[in-house]
Amino acid sequence: MERLWAPWRAAYIGRSSPGRASGGAGKKRQNACIFCELPARKRDRANLILRRGEWTFVMLNKYPYTNGHLLVAPYAHGPDLSHLPDAALLELVKEVRDATKCVRRVMRPEGFNVGLNLGDVAGAGMADHLHFHVVPRWKGDTNFMPVMSDTRVISQGLEAARRALASAFRNERRH
Repeated sequence: MERLWAPWRAAYIGRSSPGRASGGAGKKRQNACIFCELPARKRDRANLILRRGEWTFVMLNKYPYTNGHLLVAPYAHGPDLSHLPDAALLELVKEVRDATKCVRRVMRPEGFNVGLNLGDVAGAGMADHLHFHVVPRWKGDTNFMPVMSDTRVISQGLEAARRALASAFRNERRH
């Protein structure tokens, strides 16, 4: 891989700020935070919340990349890991672990993409509230549909996925 040395870009990068990055073009995001609002409503089934912990919760992504795409988030609103106490960080990672175990048991994926995007420029759709994506993967799940027609094919409805995964989370022991 070749590298292009461009130290002049440092001045441009250094001008970015959290307020400017959020929502683009200097505008702050106007949308409410789903990671704050949905757990506060206490309607877990309707809001696709599968499990709650002391510091974190797990929910199905309403707009999944693949079947069983989960989101694991802390209750505390903040854009990165630095605002969380150690107990919350530990619970967050344990919930990601349990999420992969439950999805593996129910949906039998061949692998996972697990990660978080910190900041708009890193691809975070909800940059103001840290959350992990747990995305089950199967051989051939990326095919011509997303490439040629910008369309994802999701073969299982959210309610069916919620029922199957809720049962798995109930049966998964917390450590």
